[in-house]
Amino acid sequence: MNRSSSILTLKVLVAAGALILAAGSASAQVITLKAHTFIGLNAPTVTKCMAPWAERVEKASKGRIKVDIYPSMQLGGAPPQLIDQVRDGVVDIVWTLPGYTPGRFVKSEVFELPFVATNPVATGQALYDFSKNHPEEFASVHVLAVYAHAGTVFHSFEPIRKVSDVKGMKIRTPHRTGGWLLEAMGAVPIGSSVPQVPELLSKKVVDAVMLPYEITIALKTHEMVHNHLELDDPMYPRPNTSLFLFAMNKAKYDSLPADLRKVIDDNSDRDFAKEMGAAWVEAEKPGENAAKAAGGNMSKLAPDEVKKYKELAQPVYDRWIAEVKPKGIDGAALLKEAKELIAKYTK
Repeated sequence: MNRSSSILTLKVLVAAGALILAAGSASAQVITLKAHTFIGLNAPTVTKCMAPWAERVEKASKGRIKVDIYPSMQLGGAPPQLIDQVRDGVVDIVWTLPGYTPGRFVKSEVFELPFVATNPVATGQALYDFSKNHPEEFASVHVLAVYAHAGTVFHSFEPIRKVSDVKGMKIRTPHRTGGWLLEAMGAVPIGSSVPQVPELLSKKVVDAVMLPYEITIALKTHEMVHNHLELDDPMYPRPNTSLFLFAMNKAKYDSLPADLRKVIDDNSDRDFAKEMGAAWVEAEKPGENAAKAAGGNMSKLAPDEVKKYKELAQPVYDRWIAEVKPKGIDGAALLKEAKELIAKYTK
């Protein structure tokens, strides 16, 4: 081999080596995902849901995926804008409530109707199946999980002992179907996101709020109101629940290598929804204990009053079925499906 051939061969080998190194570097490149939510850093939503999920994904990807969590709307915007932020790629992942954008996720709204959800473990698994049965519902995003909390408690300035006691009361609710139930009771629904609750209470804009115990410590609800009401019903101790959506930008998900998409998928299955439900059950205890320690009046609506309450649910069902019909949705069939799925997982 002459000198010129040797030099050419060397150049080819060096170039090939550079390509191999570049390919290896690209495959080892860390993909950082920005996860945004309105909840604070120490809230169970972050500590029990987002952070453990991020850690599992990072570990399973051998460090090729990194998830940075931005709580308390640190990346800007208001809670109702989160769904658009992830859809449009402003952020990669969000944790939000579908109910913050009324009329947008109408099919899954069936789970927020009164006396549909039983407990968060059963409801989370049912929602997983429901989301697979109706992929068009969340087609604008890549779903990581849809699940529910443990149900809302009435936290009020004045005691509520009968259904009629709420007549004329202004009560905070997170979603429109909860508002419809309040209207059926003669109350005035005030829709708001969670971060607005302390101001609503401190300024007495509302007479009561509907919240799970989980978030009450962060909001200091137990320090502002001292009456806390559930229902004396073993299957439905709380009248309704709110859905949570943990979702990823579709384009970002699709851009991942196949093995990293599998990592995401393996950590976003029915077991994850079940795990989140169990986490919500545990997260309720500190809030309930704090309410008791603050001298709260912990009461239950008596069975005869619960019966009256349940009778008010039917007009809400009828209203929702009529509301979704013009969209080509068979609300009665969805209500039947939701109840059957929850019954399947309720123990």
